[in-house]
Amino acid sequence: MKKTIQFLTIQLIFFIVGCSSFNKNILRETLTSQKEKIRSVMEKPEEFELQIIYTEIIRDDNHQVKFKDYTYNLNAKNYFYPASTVKLPIAVLALEKLNSIRKTSINSEFSIEGTIDKFKFSEEISKVFAVSDNDASNRLLEFVGFDYLNKSMTDKGLQDFKVIHRLSTPDSGNPVTKGIILYKDDNSVVEIPSVISKPRAQLQLEKMKKGIGYMKDDKLISTPFDFSGKNYYSLESLHSTMKRIVFPEAFKENQRFHLSKNDREFILFSLQNLPKNAGYDPVEFYDGFGKFLMFGDTKSPMPENIKIYNKVGDAYGTLIDCAYIVDEKNKIEFMVSTTILVNKDGIFNDDTYEYEEIGLPFLAELGRQLYDKNLKKKSN
Repeated sequence: MKKTIQFLTIQLIFFIVGCSSFNKNILRETLTSQKEKIRSVMEKPEEFELQIIYTEIIRDDNHQVKFKDYTYNLNAKNYFYPASTVKLPIAVLALEKLNSIRKTSINSEFSIEGTIDKFKFSEEISKVFAVSDNDASNRLLEFVGFDYLNKSMTDKGLQDFKVIHRLSTPDSGNPVTKGIILYKDDNSVVEIPSVISKPRAQLQLEKMKKGIGYMKDDKLISTPFDFSGKNYYSLESLHSTMKRIVFPEAFKENQRFHLSKNDREFILFSLQNLPKNAGYDPVEFYDGFGKFLMFGDTKSPMPENIKIYNKVGDAYGTLIDCAYIVDEKNKIEFMVSTTILVNKDGIFNDDTYEYEEIGLPFLAELGRQLYDKNLKKKSN
């Protein structure tokens, strides 16, 4: 009885403040579902620090695109760890920066100071989106640089963003980016010097300290884990980044990513490409490996008529997915971005998170429910 009252209270709160009050609110209908995978989270959404943006895509007779956004608990001032979602702008801005250098292309190669290996931009970007490869992303970041990355996002109107460290590598916060040797398509070579990035102030947001403790050197530190020295990427800025990539014509010129037609097509292809199609083991890297929404709780193959252009992230008990979901057969398209924290014991760095039990089932069911409601809407 107590859980029922709690859930009804959540329904009422959601109706009043959670979303814009349109006549047909698919997101609200989904989050008030009696499905256990949804209900288990919606009975106590604050515990999971849940945030969601759902976008209805409206095309007029002139093929112009407009967006109608529905949100739940969206607050750019409430911090969540963005994990691998920062790889999306890193990859895109690597191509934007490359486009500013004459006689280069997506197939140009580069080397990083201290190594003799050559890396091709197209291959590194493919790794980033197919299996969220940390090393590939970090190599691209050395080329892009912290200052270029952060300023470019701000200049495009994506202010709630700051990358101050690399991912899963020693000395990740070193502000010095390594020198780059760029091999141009005419066989000439350009040396890009090492850069010391500008000083970066710590973030001043809500929910920067989380939980009741964290593990360090196999010891429990019984104080909340402080994220103030970590990367930041609000859900709204992440969602807006995807909008700019998929629908650049809906934004002013100065808000777009400056990509060639071929480069943008490559990014879009890479966003939806499945690991098995990029040459990875389909058993280890099954279709839903990087498609949390709709397919995160299954290892079955995705239907061929559904394509998901997205970037996920998972770390410190946080799951994020930002996706443009398309079913060309049934003429369905919508966007959804969400983040959820699943860390029941409140301890960080202990590798004990409820990804499989709660997080992925919720995200998968959320995506399926939104898809099913769009399909029903089309058939009416």
